[in-house]
Amino acid sequence: MDFLDLHTHKATQQNGIRSIQSLSLTSDIFLAMPKTKPIAVGLHPWYATLDQLELQMKYLNVVANQPNVKLIGECGLDKLKGEQIENQIIILEAQIKLAEKLKKPLILHCVKAFSELIEVKDRLKVTVPMIIHGFNKNEELGRQLLDKGFLISFGAAILKENSGSAKLLQQMDNFFLETDDSETPVDKIYLGAANLKNRNVDELKSRIFADWKKLDLI
Repeated sequence: MDFLDLHTHKATQQNGIRSIQSLSLTSDIFLAMPKTKPIAVGLHPWYATLDQLELQMKYLNVVANQPNVKLIGECGLDKLKGEQIENQIIILEAQIKLAEKLKKPLILHCVKAFSELIEVKDRLKVTVPMIIHGFNKNEELGRQLLDKGFLISFGAAILKENSGSAKLLQQMDNFFLETDDSETPVDKIYLGAANLKNRNVDELKSRIFADWKKLDLI
């Protein structure tokens, strides 16, 4: 069985790995958008601007309908980079509405804005899965997100002994794994997760693909 790499910025597809390449939508890559390999497409909070939102959402509405677009994003909120948070919320909400219309999950970037993200989810009563990618915060925040119905994807941070992400993963059965922009191979991340869960890698692969199938994404 292949590895599932839920979120990567690398364009190359490797044998034995089913990876979802994340692309930040700008008009200059619109015509070169992959038509067959699985991708995620969205307006990243670092680059999206309110004055371009109408135009970029027109592009996104077209591209997101492609069957190879498995996730909307990465989108989200970041208090350290990008537009002011109020504008980022407006941009995120536009993408949430699109995801709801298409019944496609969201892959989310969040930095120092988890309370705002939770508020948006509650206020909009979001029904599609909302996946926090690359979670590397503390256990308490992770449990709060899980209680609010978010899903979580872990990356190389789980390989750091006694990290918050490693401790949270040990308490969970349903999660995804990813490489993001790390040079750490996905098989090493799976091995680390399997060790934390005291199970073998093939069992972990099967469980993650079962969760993926529940999202109707295969």
